[in-house]
Amino acid sequence: MKAFLDTSVLVATFYGDHEHHESSFGLFLKQGRSTGCTAAHCLAEFYSVVTGKPGKGRASPDEALLFLRDVRERLTLVTLDENEYFKVLDEAASAGIIGGSAYDAIAAHCALKAKAQTIYTWNIKHFNRLGENVASRVRQP
Repeated sequence: MKAFLDTSVLVATFYGDHEHHESSFGLFLKQGRSTGCTAAHCLAEFYSVVTGKPGKGRASPDEALLFLRDVRERLTLVTLDENEYFKVLDEAASAGIIGGSAYDAIAAHCALKAKAQTIYTWNIKHFNRLGENVASRVRQP
């Protein structure tokens, strides 16, 4: 795997009026299962964000799933087993990572597991605090 796309990139890809849509969508279209991946957990995060968004920008569950099917066809989904989940959370606790940042740690661990050379995100600061091995791979699309 060469490219890992996090939830922020998937959300920007989905919304045509998102400020980062064009570059995120372009990156997404360049990927195939052999070159791109995301964490299976990012699918749940994506679903939560787009179906929970307030106002007219909220996606229906069917719209969200339609896009997630595209993600599943285009990208390899990376999962963690129970020992890997516990290891990530143990390391996060030791590093003082709290709250929703634990989800970034899970995504980063999936990227490392997939041997992604680049982790694409719009939340650079969130990933940069996860150690040099992660920070050295983080880029915006």
